[in-house]
Amino acid sequence: MREVLAEAAFALFLERGFEQTTVDDIVARAGVGRRSFFRYFPSKEDAVFPDHERCLADMTAFLATVGDVDPVDAVCDAARLVLRMYSANPEFSVQRYRLTREVPGLRTYELSVVRRYEQTLAGHLRGRYGESGDGALRAEVIAASVVAAHNNGLRTWLRSGGEGDAEAAVDHALGLVRQVWGSAAAAGAPMPSSEGDVVVMVAAKGAPMWRVVQQVEAAIGQE
Repeated sequence: MREVLAEAAFALFLERGFEQTTVDDIVARAGVGRRSFFRYFPSKEDAVFPDHERCLADMTAFLATVGDVDPVDAVCDAARLVLRMYSANPEFSVQRYRLTREVPGLRTYELSVVRRYEQTLAGHLRGRYGESGDGALRAEVIAASVVAAHNNGLRTWLRSGGEGDAEAAVDHALGLVRQVWGSAAAAGAPMPSSEGDVVVMVAAKGAPMWRVVQQVEAAIGQE
């Protein structure tokens, strides 16, 4: 039923526009009552992103099983779960990306979802680095870097209309994060070579997280 409602909602959003579509329109298209809609989705916005709750749960479960794997490798691998969710249905993902760009309210909602992924990654990292001082700061900065890098690769693929290799784009972006924050970098080992430029960013302690994310995205070419 959740998938039926989501498909009906998204079809109407594309046909009529997000703002012009009501919950009554959605349930009429799906052939169910209003109570059924609100049992699965608190709002119209939630119906645009029906797969993120499951992906967040999968990410949490994955991180709970990684053991002593390098923490940066672990959170990079966790971020790839989001990529796989998008690449499993390229047509829907591209259409949703375009719709989200057109509706400010959906963009705001999407940012709140992205923040939840970031908090999940940061929570795992704090468990490895500590909950206070530089450990907590390191966790927040790395989590923000992973999300920014992942989204750079993902959005490059989405802007292309789903053409090309999404995994290669995301892997390249996450490779920069590994080079800066991974175990080899932390131990002072030389960074591995890359086909592109390596970006190293230094943020002032206490800088607001939005500023750190902004600087990372700007450094790796985020739109």
